[in-house]
Amino acid sequence: MNILVADDDVRILRMLKDFLIFNGYKVTTVENGQMALKCFENQEFHLVILDVMMPIYDGWIVCKEIRKTSDIPIIMLTAKDSDLDELFGFDIGVDDYISKPFNIELLLARINRLLKRRGVSLKNVISFKDMFIDLEKHRVTISGENIELSPKEFELIVYFAENIDRVISRDTLLKVIWGDEYFGDTRTVDTHINRLRNKLKEYSKYIKTVRSFGYKLGE
Repeated sequence: MNILVADDDVRILRMLKDFLIFNGYKVTTVENGQMALKCFENQEFHLVILDVMMPIYDGWIVCKEIRKTSDIPIIMLTAKDSDLDELFGFDIGVDDYISKPFNIELLLARINRLLKRRGVSLKNVISFKDMFIDLEKHRVTISGENIELSPKEFELIVYFAENIDRVISRDTLLKVIWGDEYFGDTRTVDTHINRLRNKLKEYSKYIKTVRSFGYKLGE
């Protein structure tokens, strides 16, 4: 799961990034509202955390712009403690609201709750480095870029990602991906692996060929 965090306090950005990565999330951090909107346009995120008081565009403006095209969960961070601020935030589409200084464990609980409500779970996503495989949406992204794969290519990368560093024979891949009733030979596997590598670009190097046996995904 990829989370966008926008705050002009570098210490908070560093703390949140380290903590959320430790808890299984990918995190992109920016220091102003303009950068937040630019990142949101160019990457796929599952949740956004916004500080209210930021340079260029404040959190309210960023929230309004995001809501024009997306219903992604948004958590607003603020140093203010005002019911009016909270009411205004909910009115423009904020999903949750937390005042600084905040308990980081509480913030994590709210993030998990919002994602669970939206039907998003880390169990639905397999990751390898900056490659994320969304099992529900049948989508692969590398560093935020969507990678278009055929159904068989997608099944191959899922199986590899579920078996990191395990050497898998061509016969096993043929049986698992194409099924027992398929009458082709293992050259079909090689052809699809080559196509998959071409589409994965710089990540193609992580699909290793094990001579005279098969393949593995790993370092």
